[in-house]
Amino acid sequence: MSGHGAPQGLGAALGEKLAGKRTTAAGTTDSNGPLRVAVVAAQWHDQVMEGLLAGTRRAAADVVAAAQPVAGAGIEVEEFRVPGTFELPVAAARLAPRFDAIVALGVVIRGGTPHFEYVCSGATQGLVDVSVRTGTPVGFGVLTCDTEEQALDRAGLEGSSEDKGYEAFQAAVLTELSLR
Repeated sequence: MSGHGAPQGLGAALGEKLAGKRTTAAGTTDSNGPLRVAVVAAQWHDQVMEGLLAGTRRAAADVVAAAQPVAGAGIEVEEFRVPGTFELPVAAARLAPRFDAIVALGVVIRGGTPHFEYVCSGATQGLVDVSVRTGTPVGFGVLTCDTEEQALDRAGLEGSSEDKGYEAFQAAVLTELSLR
């Protein structure tokens, strides 16, 4: 089963890290400000995308719950929709200067043409480039599946075996916090 051995959840130290000082990409120090997260989601495959988005919302709620005891700690999440998975990198690049972390959500289901490979490769490389070039963590929540059933099973819906939206949000936030 994929996901076996994944890191543990948004732990108890999260609130303390959220309340600490950090150096932003502009070189300024920000104290006690909320963590700003952009969630960029493709619009194809409505049911899968709604599951992925619901997962990010659950993860954000867990961050808020963990940060509650610490004054000034918190999180601000904004959602942005783009037409498809291929458009995720350009949106992430435009948003990276304004946010502490980005979560990219999409789904590409293999068909009978090379389109699958081009879209998956372009989106993956583009998101890696944004993260490395800007220093902004990008949580990779792009499902690359052979069938719609595989996508549904990873979307965090009731009965799904995995919650990739939650995991992508968690990865972006924990990476940002560990780099502070």
